[in-house]
Amino acid sequence: MISIIYAIVSALIGLGILIVIHELGHFLLAKKTGVGVFTFSVGFGPKLWVKKVGETEYALSAFPLGGYVKMVGEDPEEEVKGADIQRSFSHQGLVKRVAIVAAGPLFNLLLAVVIFTWIFMVTGIPFRTTKVERSEPGLPAAMAGIQEGDHIIRIDGQPVKKWEELSKRIQESNGKVLTIRIQRDSREMEIAVQPMRREGRNIFGEKKEVWVIGIVISNEVFYDKSPPWLAVGQAFYRTGEYSVLTLVALFKMIKGDLSPKNLGGPILIAQMAGQQAQEGLTSFLFFVAILSVNLGVLNLLPIPVLDGGHLLFFLLEWILGRPVGLKHRERAQQAGVFILILIMIYAFYNDIARFFEG
Repeated sequence: MISIIYAIVSALIGLGILIVIHELGHFLLAKKTGVGVFTFSVGFGPKLWVKKVGETEYALSAFPLGGYVKMVGEDPEEEVKGADIQRSFSHQGLVKRVAIVAAGPLFNLLLAVVIFTWIFMVTGIPFRTTKVERSEPGLPAAMAGIQEGDHIIRIDGQPVKKWEELSKRIQESNGKVLTIRIQRDSREMEIAVQPMRREGRNIFGEKKEVWVIGIVISNEVFYDKSPPWLAVGQAFYRTGEYSVLTLVALFKMIKGDLSPKNLGGPILIAQMAGQQAQEGLTSFLFFVAILSVNLGVLNLLPIPVLDGGHLLFFLLEWILGRPVGLKHRERAQQAGVFILILIMIYAFYNDIARFFEG
């Protein structure tokens, strides 16, 4: 029971951070461009807490799976008083409206950059070492004499410190015999190992042929810290990498190469948030950063109701030289809501199925 509460609280904290940052992006750009803001809400539904500062009402609502910023003149059908026309969202130029809408997802991506930078500078990036947990019987490493506890320190004279480096060298061998230098206790020795082809899986679970020598690497890790200027660059790179992975995974799911059963909803997020929080602050923040990337990228998809849908309408407005008709927008948004509801129902179904399957 305690672990369930811990998971729920962790998920609410993580999602709360993402929602606040996302809506803060819309809010700050609206204020910066002179657009009035009536409401800044974290969550939907009945308001549990409200505080009004100036014209803006800040609220915490009952259902924390999202949030919203209500701006002056945001609804095209809303009657705007003459004094408020200059502060109305609908009466702003196209560039300003694009900036306000795009700011939410971009703030999520920026949050990921900030978190990654902090992790890379303060705690460092965790890397698995090249310590061997065990050699699989009958495969090249075991037959060559590599044993449990051995540290692989060089391949063909080139030093290897990280599992990623070791794996890359094995894949690039194309089956050529490798001279592997290992450290066993206090002594070093060289062993010749010829990789073999074997069926493996990529990050998306798809089958592919890979070169292996038949070792299982231990869970021993070391942390590689970076100076500030390098950490920032790595953070931008990692954010871009996860953004591309999100889009590739989505494309593969639509194409049918990746099972839609991989979709997860609030229950899966709560489970994973709880697990990462138990492993420590760094693991939890890393998880929040990845979620922030996912939220930012998915919100930019051209689906009506999402920010990307609004940006699509703005693009059409720029091409046509006039706003898209209100009826067309309403129908598109109804379709978008229907699609999102179906996705949420399916994600909930997957969560429940995973729960009962253990």
